[in-house]
Amino acid sequence: MRIALSQLTTGPEPARNLELLAEETARAASAGARIVVFPEASMACFRTPLAPVAEPLDGPWATAVRALAADAGIVVVAGMFTPAPGGRVANTLLATGPGVDTAYDKIHLYDAFGYRESDSVAAGSRVTTIDVDGVRLGLATCYDVRFPELFRAHADAGAVATLLAASWGAGPGKREHWELLVRARALDATVWVAAVGQADPAATESATGAAPHGSAPTGIGHSAVVGPDGTVRDRLGAGPGLLVADLDLTEVASVREKIPVLANRRLGDGTGMEKGARA
Repeated sequence: MRIALSQLTTGPEPARNLELLAEETARAASAGARIVVFPEASMACFRTPLAPVAEPLDGPWATAVRALAADAGIVVVAGMFTPAPGGRVANTLLATGPGVDTAYDKIHLYDAFGYRESDSVAAGSRVTTIDVDGVRLGLATCYDVRFPELFRAHADAGAVATLLAASWGAGPGKREHWELLVRARALDATVWVAAVGQADPAATESATGAAPHGSAPTGIGHSAVVGPDGTVRDRLGAGPGLLVADLDLTEVASVREKIPVLANRRLGDGTGMEKGARA
């Protein structure tokens, strides 16, 4: 399966960000990708007040993403914000395209490193997978990568890969955390992990219309494709770029035969998460 990871820097204006998604979706389709994955907060960056820009899944922004996916003939996965009770929002991954139309609400909220995502975002509760060309893929968002049980839940649901969208917070050691965690999640669930983050705003040449402030996670780049054995197969640097990679899905069965960590588990899953949501 050929996939594309679009590492970009989004700004505070959903309409402008949609233009970026349209351009990158066309590039991914031209490269033969069946899926293009965009970062968390593709609709609007985290330094934006989120409640005013949040829209339901049948709102104009999501509808426009569906249209560009249909026009390109590929599946688009992109981070957006949808309304939630109490004036908060859900941190949502929209997945849409041929045969796919579903969404995942981020389960693990980034209340760490001086930032409190839960002040404005409501947590999701459902493990979500999608089927593309008969291949099952899990969906995850940013801070989720610190919780191996979600990735194992994807594997238990039949997924051979997880699509991870992020807007990773910068800081001492944070790049090392990102690279280690992405590889670890691939290895301990024996799945491919396709991890795409927001590009580092400092490495982005085009103006986005907003300047970083405070501890908002605005991205560090370094998107990567990691095999089910935990090895990095391809990666990007800090700046914007489109990574196109072919996943050999037969590797999953081979690695699981050699390293049967899923079959050898003896403890309960302990996730505390509702399972079974998929398109």
